[in-house]
Amino acid sequence: MLVWVLVVALILIATGAGFIGSLAGLGGGVVLAPVMVLFLGIPFGLAVGASAISVLATSTTSGATYVEGRLTDLRIGNFLQVATVPGALVGATATVVLVHTDLVPLLLIALGGVLFLSVPGSLSMRHEEVPPLGPGDRISRRLKLEGAYVDRREGQVVRYRGQNSVSALGVMFGAGIVSGLFGIGSGVLKVLALDRSLRLPMKVSTATSNFMIGVTATAGIGVLLAGGLVSPILAAPVAIGTTVGSFGGSRVLPDLTNRLIRWIFVGVLVVLAVETIVRGAVQL
Repeated sequence: MLVWVLVVALILIATGAGFIGSLAGLGGGVVLAPVMVLFLGIPFGLAVGASAISVLATSTTSGATYVEGRLTDLRIGNFLQVATVPGALVGATATVVLVHTDLVPLLLIALGGVLFLSVPGSLSMRHEEVPPLGPGDRISRRLKLEGAYVDRREGQVVRYRGQNSVSALGVMFGAGIVSGLFGIGSGVLKVLALDRSLRLPMKVSTATSNFMIGVTATAGIGVLLAGGLVSPILAAPVAIGTTVGSFGGSRVLPDLTNRLIRWIFVGVLVVLAVETIVRGAVQL
C-alpha cells in the first residue's frame, strides 16, 4: 500500500515539476530532486538517478514542441553540446564516487551559493523583452550562430545573433558537470549561458535549453545506471508525471512574454538555490 502512495505522490510531484521545468528551460529535476530527498526521504543517489530520468522526459516532450514551433535553435544547441556532454560524463562519474563520501553536502552548499550570485545579473535584465542584435564574435559569425523566430505574443519576427561564444562554452561545461553530479538537469546554468553570454531572447534560451538538457542527461544516465542509481520503481512514475507536465508547459510558453519567462526563471533560481543549500545543510 505504501508503495502505491509513493508512486501516486511521485506522479503528482513530477507533473508540477515538468510544467515548471518546461517553462523555465530547467528540467523537472530542479524541483524533483530536492523534494525526493528532503520530503520523501529517498537516498541522494537514487534521487539523482530518478531526476535524470525526469530531465530526459521533459526534454523529449517539450523539446519536440519547441522544435516544431521554431523556437529551438538546433545549430546553437549542438554547438554547445560539445562542452556539456563531456561535463555530464565527468559529473555522473563523480556522483558514483562521491555518493559514499562526506563531500556531497559541501558541494550542494557551494552550488547554492553560486546560484544566488547569479540572481542579480538576471534581475538587471528584467525589463528587457528582446536583447539588442549585436555584431557577434568571430566564432558565432563563422558558425552562423544566429536566427529568427515569430513571436506569437508580440506578433513580430525577432532576430538574434550569438555573442561571447567562448564564455558560453565554459559555462556549458560546468552545466554538464552539475547535471551529472546533482541530477537537476543543469538547465539553470544552460539558460544563464544562453541568455547572459550568448544574449539570446528568453524564449529561444528556454526552448534550446530544453533540447540540450535531454542530451546532457542521456550522457550521464548510462553512468548512473551502471552505478546502480536508477531505480525502476522511482523512474517510471517520475517519467509519466514529468511527460504530462512538460507537455502542458510547452503549450503555454509561446503565448508568454520574454519578461515573464525571465521572472519565472529567476523565481525558480532563488527557490533552487535555497533548496540546494538546505539539502546540503541537512546532510552535514
